[in-house]
Amino acid sequence: MSSNIRLTSIDWRSWSVTPDWQAIVERFFTSAAGIQLLTRLQQRLDAGAVVYPAEPLRMLALTPLKQVRVVVVGQDPYHGSGQAEGLAFSVPQGRVIPPSLRNIRKELTRSLGASPQWSGSLVSWATQGVLLLNTVLTVEDGKPASHSGLGWEILTQNALKACDQQSKVFMLWGNHAQALALQLNLDKSRHQFLSATHPSPLSATRGTTPFMGCNHFQKANEWLEQKKQQKIDWLVDLNKNMA
Repeated sequence: MSSNIRLTSIDWRSWSVTPDWQAIVERFFTSAAGIQLLTRLQQRLDAGAVVYPAEPLRMLALTPLKQVRVVVVGQDPYHGSGQAEGLAFSVPQGRVIPPSLRNIRKELTRSLGASPQWSGSLVSWATQGVLLLNTVLTVEDGKPASHSGLGWEILTQNALKACDQQSKVFMLWGNHAQALALQLNLDKSRHQFLSATHPSPLSATRGTTPFMGCNHFQKANEWLEQKKQQKIDWLVDLNKNMA
């Protein structure tokens, strides 16, 4: 298995982030909770566990805090080989598109006319100011949610709190994301909250606010335009600008 798709080191200082995220990251990893997380990750690696992704903080490297305009909250990385690339819901170019991401593509196609050739990598969203943040940033091969409760949640909640300082669109897909927003008491007067069921096949067409048909991508741009912020080009050619 290629080492560039799996975690090989817990040296967090080698995980690139933009300068405006640096203080939040350093504060976490030098805290008792951060040290405990790193210790647990090293134990799993020493035990032979295959852990994804190779760059757990990639979202903080591609999307500077000062440029965040939209926040998409996910749960934990994909647990299949080569799927996770450090961005919520995204897979590297050339990989099979997972079911939730297929439904995201279907909603883009339905509402905005996405290309059926879309690669599935959301790097181009991240570089436009869409923070694709899972609440847990590592996972073991074939074991979904295996790193929940290890401590990542503290770091990602701190990242979300930092995003609370300036007006943004929060896309909250599923009960997990919606409950987290309530828990953190994000400023409802400052932001646009777009809630729907999770895009997974089990829930995408169910509930009172199903993901399919939610028009969140269009609504986000309408709100950004009202706030005189640059809109997101959701349909930019996702086979280009691979970072």
